[in-house]
Amino acid sequence: MTDRIELFKNMLVADPSNTMVLFGLANEYQKKGDWSNVIATLEEYLSKADDEGAAYGMLARAYLRTGQPDMAKTAFEKGISTALSHGHPTMAGEFREELDQI
Repeated sequence: MTDRIELFKNMLVADPSNTMVLFGLANEYQKKGDWSNVIATLEEYLSKADDEGAAYGMLARAYLRTGQPDMAKTAFEKGISTALSHGHPTMAGEFREELDQI
């Protein structure tokens, strides 16, 4: 796992503007259960990328794992509106269900 994380970090050094690499790095941190790095990486990703919603769901779940339900709610709400604006009603519905359980 660490090798993949290092690979993504090296890719970012080579191309810091590559948002897909940031998303991939966040996913690797998620697999490792490194929630604080998931949050930091996704926040950076979302500040640079036009995500269609998935990153907000991942971010919300990371906030829940770190005991930050208010931040999770905000992320799910942003994810719902973003998913709908990109034509992903199923994703928005899934986020709504998760939001309702907080």
